[in-house]
Formats: sequence, structure tokens, C-alpha cells
Amino acid sequence: MLRPSYVLTLLFICALLSAGMAPGPTSKPIVLAYVGGFRGLVNTDQIAVEKLTHINYAFVDVRNNRAWLHNLATDSTNFRKLNNLKQRNPDLKILISIGGWSWSENFSDAVLSDTARVAFAASAVDIVRQYQLDGVDIDWEYPGMKGEDNIFRPEDRQNFTLLFKALRDQLNNLQKQTGKPYLVTTALPGFDAIFTHTDMGQAQQYLDYINIMSYDHYTGGPLAGHHTNLYPTGQVPNEQSGDRAVQAYRKAGVPASKLLLGIAFYGRAWQLQQDNPNTHPRTIAKVERGGGYTFIKDSLLTNPAYKRYWDRKAKAPYLYNADLKRFVSYDDEASVKAKCRYVRKKGLGGVMFWEYSSDPKTYLLSEIDRQLRQP
Repeated sequence: MLRPSYVLTLLFICALLSAGMAPGPTSKPIVLAYVGGFRGLVNTDQIAVEKLTHINYAFVDVRNNRAWLHNLATDSTNFRKLNNLKQRNPDLKILISIGGWSWSENFSDAVLSDTARVAFAASAVDIVRQYQLDGVDIDWEYPGMKGEDNIFRPEDRQNFTLLFKALRDQLNNLQKQTGKPYLVTTALPGFDAIFTHTDMGQAQQYLDYINIMSYDHYTGGPLAGHHTNLYPTGQVPNEQSGDRAVQAYRKAGVPASKLLLGIAFYGRAWQLQQDNPNTHPRTIAKVERGGGYTFIKDSLLTNPAYKRYWDRKAKAPYLYNADLKRFVSYDDEASVKAKCRYVRKKGLGGVMFWEYSSDPKTYLLSEIDRQLRQP
């Protein structure tokens, strides 16, 4: 017969095992940065690489049903300079991110058949092999539905999953040659329609991480609001939020440990029609430029014309300029702290953010590091 103390010990071990794939107390949360190579050469000297675990290089184009480097000279130089960052952080992983808002129009054609998917995956893996990178991120905006100017069809739902299988198979073959493991990730929004046009329960088995784009909840119009809030305000019907997106992915069958919560390193701004920023709905007169967080912190938060508000329910800040009727939504240190604590509490894999150059003084990255540094 087992002694009571042994029974308690066994029960404790079983409880730990039943926690599933949630990170344990010694797990190091992912801090993934999207770094924009589409603008040209990246100033890697300014990247605080010690505070990162992953860099997704944005973007690789899709051309003639292949992964295609839009500017070979610039991209190859950026890859070399990013790889040099591993001298400062040997654990850093660097992935190519294919697609994005502007370069997703050809995804549907590129993965339409078995032959096409194999060829497309091979072209992506060739880039990883040639430049000694660590994996592939797919930012298809969007399978089965309209993005900017993309082709889309019902078959995208199944082909989306099969694309990840093809990438996983070919990266596994590459691993046999190099002895090095490779990553497959994807960036996806949190709105409801994405779950109609994807099968995340099936797709996730081929994926290491899913980068939830829990931002851009409000973009053009006709209304303004929190564009990267953690929770709903309670003032807007069917309101998007980071928490709602996480719950949707979990319901779709994605383990918490594979989810990275999105943080916006930029703001969105609108001129409102009404004088009171707390009047709902916030109907806009026009869309304006929000700017990156370094600009917001150094130029707007120091400007007496702008008043900062904090939405306690949403865990989200916003600025308002009464003279201009200008409403600015963004992430700051307080909302980042709330998101990082949420990641810890929910057992998520970590955080990701778009995009590094929007906060060159690393105000937000430093806060992420403070919150997630300790295991």
C-alpha cells in the first residue's frame, strides 16, 4: 500500500503532466520581432538582439508560384547581417516571412495542386538552405477571403493546411542533411472569418508557432477604436480583442504553447466627428497617420495638446487632441505589461510584434524584456 505522502506526490506529478503543452516554470517565452527588409537595408547594429528569441524577415514575395526575393542584393545583404547577430545571441532564430498584406495575391495559385505546393515549398526551403536561416513563416492575407488584391477560392482552406505539410516535409529533409531543426510558423488575424476559411486544428500539427495579429482591429473606417486591445471595452458589439482571438484559436484546436500574442509597435489615428472621445460609436471624419511608438512617446505624449486615457476594461491606452479631434490608439508600456502577464497566466508561447523599426529606442521591447526575462 502506498503511503499518503507518496500518493500526494503522484497526484502532484499527474497534475503537472495534465497541464498539456503549456510552458512550465523553466520555459523561456518567445519574443519574436518582425523586421522589415521590404524598405531596404536593415540597420542591424540598432537591433537589441539580446532581448529577442526570433526574427521574422519581412517579406519574401510570391512570384510565378515560387518564393521570390524581391531585391536579391538587398535581401542577401540583410540575411548576412542578421546572421551576424547570432554572434551576440547564439540562440537567435531567423526565419523568412513570405507574403504580407501587399504580396499575398498569388498564394492561392502557388499552392493549388500537389505539384505546385511541392515546388513552392522547395523554393522557400532553398532560400533557407542558401542563406543558412532557421525556417519559414507564412503570412497569407488571406486564405479563402479577400485581402488587398489577392486571388482566393474555396480550396484555399484545405490547401492552407497542405502548404504547411509540404514545408514541414521538406524542412525535415533539410534537417537530415544539416542536423539542424527548422521552424514553420504563420501569422494570422484573430477575426472570426479566418476560422471559416482555415482548419487550424489540422494546420497546427505542422506549425511551431502561430503569430496572432491581435492588432488592426480598427483601420480605415467608418469607426475608430482600440486597434490592439487585450480585452473588449464592453461598449462595442462583437468587439475584437487579443483575448477573444486567443480563445478562438484554442477552441479551434491550437495548443496554448503554440500561440504568440501580437503587440503593435505603431499607432493608428483618426479625426473624430464628435468632440468627446468617449462617446460611442466613435464615428470618424478622416483617417490620419498614427506613427511608431518612439514617435508617440517622444512627440505626442510630451505634447500638452494630447491627453492620455487608459481603458481599464480593455487594458488599452489612447490619446486625444481636443483641438484636432484626433484619436490615437496604440500599445504602450502599461498595455505591454498587461499582455505579457496574460501570456504568463494563459501559458502562451510568448509574444510577437510588428514591426521593429517603429520603436527604435526600444521602449516597448525593453518592457517586454522586463516582463518575460525571468522564467
